[in-house]
Amino acid sequence: MSLDKQIFKPLQIVGGLIMTLVTLPIFAETNQEQFELGKQKAKVCMTCHGVDGISTQEPYPNLRGQKIGYLISSLKDYQTRERTSGLAVLMQQQADMLTDQDIQDISYYYSQLGNNSTLDSDSKL
Repeated sequence: MSLDKQIFKPLQIVGGLIMTLVTLPIFAETNQEQFELGKQKAKVCMTCHGVDGISTQEPYPNLRGQKIGYLISSLKDYQTRERTSGLAVLMQQQADMLTDQDIQDISYYYSQLGNNSTLDSDSKL
């Protein structure tokens, strides 16, 4: 039995590595697609939050590199009117026009900006 276990363990490791290498391009393509979708959907956001996610206007926060969960939560809070301070009325109006998928895509886009491995390399913003 110990011989079977010794043979089976390396096979599990090799199998896992092969599956990772096979599925990695699929995930990369999906991530690139979501990044590009988010980039297109975020064009309206760029007016206040900057073309590269860095705001040039004092009252508007930077979105570049924010955590995806924070961005999703914030947009949903604007939709449900849980965020009401400052310029919340403007964001509530914008968030009301977004579907859940839009929120996912835009949040993914901004969360990836500024990472060393940014899918778009920040070059064509």
